[in-house]
This record gives sequence, structure tokens and C-alpha cells, in this order.
Amino acid sequence: MNDLPSRDPNESDPFEDIVAAETDRDPDLAMIEAGSRTLRTQGGVPQADVPIRPADPEVDKALRAVEAELATRWGETKLEPSVSRISALMDVLGEPQRSYPSIHITGTNGKTSTARMIEALLGAFELRTGRYTSPHVQSITERISLDGAPISAERFIETYDDIKPYIEMVDGQQEYRLSFFEVLTGMAYAAFADAPVDVAVVEVGMGGSWDATNVIDGDVAVVTPIDLDHTDRLGATPGEIAQEKAGIVKQDATVIMAQQPVDAAQVLLKKAVEVDATVAREGLEFGVVSRQVAVGGQLLTLRGLGGEYDEVYLPLHGAYQAHNAAVALAAVEAFFGVGSQRPEPLDADTVRKAFASVSSPGRLEVVRRSPTVVLDAAHNPAGARATAEAVSEAFDFSRLIGVVGASGDKNVRGLLEAFEPIFAEVVVTQNSSHRAMDADELAAIAVEVFGEERVQVEPRLPDALEAAITLAEEEGEFAGGGVLVTGSVITVGEARLLLGKG
Repeated sequence: MNDLPSRDPNESDPFEDIVAAETDRDPDLAMIEAGSRTLRTQGGVPQADVPIRPADPEVDKALRAVEAELATRWGETKLEPSVSRISALMDVLGEPQRSYPSIHITGTNGKTSTARMIEALLGAFELRTGRYTSPHVQSITERISLDGAPISAERFIETYDDIKPYIEMVDGQQEYRLSFFEVLTGMAYAAFADAPVDVAVVEVGMGGSWDATNVIDGDVAVVTPIDLDHTDRLGATPGEIAQEKAGIVKQDATVIMAQQPVDAAQVLLKKAVEVDATVAREGLEFGVVSRQVAVGGQLLTLRGLGGEYDEVYLPLHGAYQAHNAAVALAAVEAFFGVGSQRPEPLDADTVRKAFASVSSPGRLEVVRRSPTVVLDAAHNPAGARATAEAVSEAFDFSRLIGVVGASGDKNVRGLLEAFEPIFAEVVVTQNSSHRAMDADELAAIAVEVFGEERVQVEPRLPDALEAAITLAEEEGEFAGGGVLVTGSVITVGEARLLLGKG
């Protein structure tokens, strides 16, 4: 099953001791959705690849028309587990997804950041890339990227118009119309073929087997750490969830597997055996040798499939991002045949250049100074624990105020319990989504976790941000108070715009 270089089992390797000790980390979370308001508390650092509305009124009007049409379809939280509709669309489009090789990414957390790192590495080696991720930060166009940048609004509209007749044809033939996510997936695959790209980097929406993206046969299948989320749809244990996610592992592919719970790892390895896939496992064939906190990020030594890469600067915070980097590096090595067809590693300077260019909006993103306001889209207990650990490591806050707005279908108590040790006080709120938990309901849970004296309720997000900033400012200008906005992808997206980003 595994064609990668083998080790002498009697040989002592400190690398294994290091990675074996790092099993309790979780990677980052999904991209954040958009809000639409503004707030007086503006400022912060420049943001990368997060487009705003088109400046041309006619283009903006056309984009809004496309968005309105897409909004009439099933949203991303309403699913019918089947790939029949997307397969039918690919058929009438001439199978565009088969015109380029692909790297397919699944897992519970870390997919988008890992996809961004893979894209940066491939681009640094002069390959033309297409990246499909979800959801978006401020513009729907971010979901489809070419050469490391979101496609233009004009190209997004053109792509939709090009395939719209085929979408309507499939709608008429199927029991259910194509969903919002299925249409966007079809648009991405068509745009990549039209570009054309040398390789597509594709993140699943949910699960794997019946996810709309799974009409591709990825040369490399990446599985980021699996944890409990969407348990009503995917399963109640990591092992059950892995059954669905293993669906992206195709015949003769290479599987790049992050460290996993034992039951999940067993499922993934069993699937790899069934389809003759080659497996590379974090902690064995690749991983993080060392990491040091650095200004604006961290300095890494990574063990890849072809050797070690030292002095790799990653401008992202948190141990989980270091592990995402190791997974991304191994995926790109596997794509180029390192460890199997070719023994030599990738060019180290090119690898360093690629990682130094990576950005990941909405992941421990600083959007304001004095006091510092950080956004992080943690929305489940595993992600919250990783965020809490990363905040403690990367920021020297003397007093941290939390702003939390959560969705009603999440494990809110577990999320709050993960943040309790680092929040001096918490301001509970709610976002504009119909899925948002009522602020008073959230407050009742927060009081049980934090105690009444540490909880403030502000149902409107702008008021919650104002209140949290005021509490942080009580520490004084140089005292080191800060604010962390978290709890939901929607909350973070709306806060980002309220704080002047876009």
C-alpha cells in the first residue's frame, strides 16, 4: 500500500518523539460569511484577497442578480445525500472536471487554510492553479480562485451565464433542483477548464462521499484532522464521520493523512487498502519537527516526504497552522511524485517563499489596534480549544474580552467552556442569520459557564463590539487589553465588515 521511503524500525528518530507529543491540536475553521454594516471602530492591518463589491454599478447590479438567483436554491445547510444532480450537470457540460489533475481536501477543520497553502506552493512552482473553497468572507467570488486570486465579478457572471442553460436543463430532469453549492461547484469546474488550470485544489463542502465536489478523481486526497461536527448528518463518532470523508479516496490515489483519532485512522487506512491508495501519515512519513513563535507568525522546520525543510516562516498563528503546513507540503510533494517517482525534495527556497506568502482571512486575524481586536471563526469545541491555545501563545493580552455569537445547532456549551480560561469577561450576542442562537438563550448558558458577573448581553452585534472594546479600553492604552470575536462564521464575517474590512 505504501510506496514511500521506509525506515529502519530499530532506528531512533527524535522526529517521532516530537510529533507523538503533539496530538491534541485542531486546525482552523471554515471561511466566514459576509455582513453589510459599518461601525465607528475602524482601523487595522491591510487584508489580502478579500474583494469588495464591484465599483462599476452595472457589474454590481449583474452580480447581485446572479446572487439573487442562486439564493432561490437550497442553501448549504439543506442537503440531499447524492451526487446524481452534479454528475448530470458535469455530463451535459462535457466533464470539465476531468480536464486537469486535482488535489481533493476533506476533514473537519483546517481545509481552507490547507488549500491556501497548497495553492501557494503549487503557484511558487509555476503551475497555474484553480482553488475552490467555501464559504466566503465578503464576496461570493472568493470561492473560485485562479492563480491565487478570486475571479473577477465579470468572470463570475460570465461563467454563470455560460452554464445557466445547462443548469436549467438538469433542473428539469431531476427530482430536486441543483442546490446553491452544486451550482457553484459546477461553475468552479467549468471556470478551471476554461482557464485552463494545471491543477485544481478543491475543498469539500461537507463530508466526502456525497459531497458535490466528489465528481473529481483527486490524484492526491488530503484528510485534515477529523473531529465532531455536523453529527446529525455525518455520524456521532470520528470513525463514523471518517466513513463519509473517506469517499474522496479514489483508486491508486495518494492519501495525505493528518493525525487522526484512532477510529478515524482505521477507517481511512481500510479504504486506502481497498482502492490500492498510497498513504503518507503525519507523525510517520511527514510532520512538524520544530516550531518557534515569531513576529507575525511562526518559524518552522518541517519533515516532508523527501527530507527536512528548515527556516520556513509561516505568517499565521497557532500550532494547528504548523500542522496544516506540514500536510500541505506533503500533499504538494506527493503531487510532484516526491517519495515515490523522485527521491529528491522540493527546492527549499521556493517552499520558503511560498509559505511566507500565505494568508488566511478570519483566522486569528487582527483587524484593529489599541485595543487589539482579533477575529477567529471557531464554532465548535475542538476549534475553540485550538483558538484559545493559539491566542495564549501568540498574544500577550493582560485582559481578554470575548464577543460570542453562535449558531443554535452547535455545541455552544462546549465552545464556551473552551474559552472560559482565557476570557476575563464575555459579551454574548447574535448575528443576522436565521440559524443564530437567541442572545438571551446563549447568555443563560454563558452564565452557567462563566458566572453572572462575567457575562454581558448585547443582542445587536454592533453594540456587542462597542461594549467589548469599551471593556478592553478600561485596562488603559498600554495595559494590553484585547477583544476576540468568535463563535460563528457568520458572526465573524459581519464583525469584519462592521470593523471596516470591506
